[in-house]
Amino acid sequence: MHKGFLKTAALLAALSVAMGAFAAHGLKDLISSKAVSIFETGVRYQFYHVFALFTVAILYNHFSSKFVLWSGWMFLVGILLFSGSLYALTAVEGMVQPGYKWIGAVTPIGGLAFILGWIFLFLGLFKSMADV
Repeated sequence: MHKGFLKTAALLAALSVAMGAFAAHGLKDLISSKAVSIFETGVRYQFYHVFALFTVAILYNHFSSKFVLWSGWMFLVGILLFSGSLYALTAVEGMVQPGYKWIGAVTPIGGLAFILGWIFLFLGLFKSMADV
């Protein structure tokens, strides 16, 4: 079991719930519905990949390959870049700051990290099961 991933996933899960509650109750009165939707997308993908990180942490005990480890790191990078860029974009929109739309260009890089995380998880499981 990868305890670092478990601890990080637990903290990110708590943060996901807090951010979701903030979006549902506090954010709607402050920014446009489009910006709230962007924020909620970040929360949703963060929460999905928290479960992926929990899964990687548990599977690492049985399938401890470099690919499974890389999978967890890619899920963390994805959360940081994908969800983080959407949170930043929402903050910029809320403050009505022009010139920061480039933050949205970071989001697909985070999406790519999520995809790589799933591919690495597949490779780690496939390689470990092929060795049996």
